[in-house]
Parts: sequence; C-alpha cells; structure tokens
Amino acid sequence: MKRIDILLLLSVVILTLFGLYMIYDASSFVAFRDFGDKYHYIKDQIFWIFLGFVSLGVFTVFDYHKLYNLALPILIVGILLLAFVFVPGIGVSLLGARRWLNFHFFLLQPSEFVKLGLAIYLAAWFSNKEKGRFMAFLLLLALVVFLIMLEPDMGTAAIILAESLAVYFLSGANVTYFALLAPVVAVIGLILIKLEPYRAARLSTFLNPNQSLSTSSYHVRQILIALGSGGLMGVGFGNSLQKYAYLPENTTDSIFAIIAEEAGFLGATVVILLFMVVVWRGFYIAMHAKDNFGKLLAGGIATFLAMQIIINLAAQTALLPLTGIPLPFISYGGSALIINLAAVGILCNISRQKIS
Repeated sequence: MKRIDILLLLSVVILTLFGLYMIYDASSFVAFRDFGDKYHYIKDQIFWIFLGFVSLGVFTVFDYHKLYNLALPILIVGILLLAFVFVPGIGVSLLGARRWLNFHFFLLQPSEFVKLGLAIYLAAWFSNKEKGRFMAFLLLLALVVFLIMLEPDMGTAAIILAESLAVYFLSGANVTYFALLAPVVAVIGLILIKLEPYRAARLSTFLNPNQSLSTSSYHVRQILIALGSGGLMGVGFGNSLQKYAYLPENTTDSIFAIIAEEAGFLGATVVILLFMVVVWRGFYIAMHAKDNFGKLLAGGIATFLAMQIIINLAAQTALLPLTGIPLPFISYGGSALIINLAAVGILCNISRQKIS
C-alpha cells in the first residue's frame, strides 16, 4: 500500500458498492417482470464487480511502464474489435445500434476497451517529442471516431475525442492547432446530429423540453419528475416510483435520476462530490507522475472518466441532450465497469511510483 492513493481507491470502492445497491433497488421490479427473478441484474453486476476489482488489483501492482511496449498491440486489438461489431454473427445489434461482440459467454463493448487502449497508445506515442505528427494524430483519431460513429455512438465518440485532445495538449502541443480544430469539430458534430433522426429529436427535445409527451421528451420529463420528487432529502431508499418502469434505462443511463429521487438533493450532492474526488485525484496523479508517459496516461484516464461523469450527469439534469453514456462505477453493465476499474488500478500504480 506504499504511496497508493487511498482517497481515490476509497471513493471508487464506495461508488461501486453504492451502485450495486442502487442497481438492485432500481431493477427489482423490472427484473421480476421480465425474468421472474428480482435478483437478475444484481447477480450479473456482482460478477462484473468481482472481475473489475480483480482487474483493479492486478493493474495496481502491474508496473505501468510495461504498458509502453504493449501500446501498439493494444491499439490494434481495439481497432479490430471495433471493426468486428459489423461482422454478421459476431456483432450484436441491440436497440438499433451495433456496439457489442457476442462471445457466447458474455457480450463485450469494444468502445469501452478503446477508451483505455487509446489513452495508453497516445501516452506512449506523445511521451517523446516529435515534430509533424499532427496530421498522423488526426488520421488515427478520425479512424477510431469514424468506427464508433458507425455503431452509432456519438457520446462515446465525444469522450474519445476529448480524451485524445487532452493527451495531445498535455504533451505540449501547439495551442494554435486546437483553435483551428475546434470550429471544424463543432460543424461536423452538428452535421452528424442533423443526419440522424434520433439525434435531431434529442437536440429538439433539449432545446424545447415542453413539446408533446408523445415525442422523445417523455424520457426527459420522467427524469425531471424523479429529480423534482426527490426534493431536498429524497423519498427514502427503496421508495422510488419512477423505478416501476416509468423511467426508461433506469439501471444504466438514468440511474442517477433514481438516486436523486430516493436520496434527494443532499444525497445526489454527496455522490457528485465523490466523483469530483475521483477526477481530482486522477489529475493530481498526472501532475505528480515521475515520467512523461505516466503523466500523459494518468491525464488521459482522468479525462475519459471525467467526460463520462460530466456527460451523464449533464444529460440527467437537462443540461445536455440525452446520450447513451452510463454513469461510471454505478450504472449496470460489465464492459464499462471492468475497464473503468482497470483504469483506476493504473492510476493507483502511477501514484505508487510518483515522486512524493
């Protein structure tokens, strides 16, 4: 435990175990209705938490410097996995998207693997000074984002874009490049939103939340009802009404709304503060890493965790259009949880080796 970041580790463990309780709380009715077993979701989550904590422990003791030589193979595997989601018989289509691979015993979401894999690769690449790599960086980023947008998954594409730009910035890149890139990204993002009817509907709902309940605003209204019902102190744990199939995706993307309904503003604030601690410690570790690779890797990890938290919470409080981004450590799901806990393990390993 020498020099390990206890505050980071403790915050993550609390969030993960609290998420386990909230998944049971939010899913018991729907699980019994759909599977005849109110423990269906929590049994899956317990297994994934076990694997996630194992991965956290492994990467806490695994010297992160060894990831430097593994960076290219990890990136290649990640890109191949992204491509395989479009192969019939391997890729799985759910809810109109192709984001998963079927390994029969489990489903894997490659985009979650790529978040961490790309952070490792970019940290290794940018840890050495090199001129004229901006175009090569853009080509790599365009390839990864293009494959993710084909799924389609604009939320994850935005996270990977932010993560990549953060690592590039921390490496000492020319700020002029970012000034030139920002309007281009904004225009492309707007075009992509307009091209997909469901994205355009979400944007319309965000800009005009008072439209008809028969449109996509239903989800937003149910979120706001949950937040409003919670008030200051909440309705009490286990007493949510929105979990009775009123609120869509109440164990994944929208679980924060159930937390706010049951724990109220005060309870939701405590959860947000714990997330702030995780992000703060991530960037603190990046600032105090003993080498450039560790600094960039920790910065990339802290950025993609922060972006997931910000996008999910902003969408759940009507500050951003709805996205399919789960809440780290709390939402139901295996791929994201295991990768996020592995990423925290890497942060813990970097903190163990940093200069005090």
